[in-house]
Amino acid sequence: MTDTSFDIFVTAPPGLEPLLLAQVQAAGFAGAQAVPGGVSFPGGWPDVWRANVELRGAGRVLARFGSFLAFHLAQLDKRSRKFPWTDTLRADVPVRVEVTCHKSKIYHAGAAQQRIETALKEEAGITIASDAPITLKVRIDDNSVTMSVDTSGESLHKRGHKEAVGKAPMRETLASLFLAHCGYTGTEPVVDPMCGSGTFVIEAAEIARGLMPGRSRDFAFMQLASFDRAAFDALRSGSALRNTNLQFYGSDRDTGAVRNATANAQRAGVGDITTFAHHAISDLPRPAGPPGLIMVNPPYGARIGNRNLLFPLYGALGATLKDRFRGWRVGLVTSEPGLAKATGLPFTQDRLLVPHGGLKVTLFRTDPLK
Repeated sequence: MTDTSFDIFVTAPPGLEPLLLAQVQAAGFAGAQAVPGGVSFPGGWPDVWRANVELRGAGRVLARFGSFLAFHLAQLDKRSRKFPWTDTLRADVPVRVEVTCHKSKIYHAGAAQQRIETALKEEAGITIASDAPITLKVRIDDNSVTMSVDTSGESLHKRGHKEAVGKAPMRETLASLFLAHCGYTGTEPVVDPMCGSGTFVIEAAEIARGLMPGRSRDFAFMQLASFDRAAFDALRSGSALRNTNLQFYGSDRDTGAVRNATANAQRAGVGDITTFAHHAISDLPRPAGPPGLIMVNPPYGARIGNRNLLFPLYGALGATLKDRFRGWRVGLVTSEPGLAKATGLPFTQDRLLVPHGGLKVTLFRTDPLK
């Protein structure tokens, strides 16, 4: 393992970089700044491990572990052959190479990829494979060749707990950023009256309990030369769980969704502080205790096919919340502003527009209902 510092880049959907920056700063990573597509900060390999395990909103963690200048393919070939690949990559672990070129004298990404793959094979003894567990990302920008390795592997929204999902599931990473935008910090109850597979409810409960999102899964960095199993195990087991008296509630009209959400919560270790029930929106009860946050990702036209059928549903949602949830805040995700308006809820002008599942969706939110 090396103490060398390099640039670490954690990805976020466009528009959500400031929310991820707040998470990065709260986790204690110094020197972080929001940049298009994510957040960048300096660090070493232990910081890479911790970012993968602790950051709830990050989609991937890239380690930019080296760079050099190259103005033509022959120079790229020569410098690739001299680069200390095995300081980072293991000779016994196959690698996939991806190259992009931008505003450089080397403009043919395919030719550049071929040179780098040849250097890896002939100088470092590394096998190249399209299905390799390690992805090497090479960016040639303004004649500077920067090497990054995807240290996450599978996208970080795959926590390892949600085995059962329904249609158009909300990604856990996106759910955490939406919760943050609505002011959730783990100190209030959360209700999702259209819970699907339970993502908002489970994510909120994990935050309240202090559970690390990456506590149960493997990562690509485990197959890098820099990986230290003992140090990583100590890192992952070092988080202290918080006691909470809060309860988190989900409901759905689909009995299968309720069953799946319950099972997912049990696997995530929050089954004791979550409750999932089968009933319609109009039967949604207000939980006992202080007000909190209602987070809901209802069906919308692009998902269902005929948005006109949804206006009564959104109207019923708004009427129920205004009638029974005075003092609670609401966060609502939809691709259809007209459907959000149909709730009659007093949404603020502070709205987030983000890509999700091939669509552009908006997070609407309210102040405490009066």
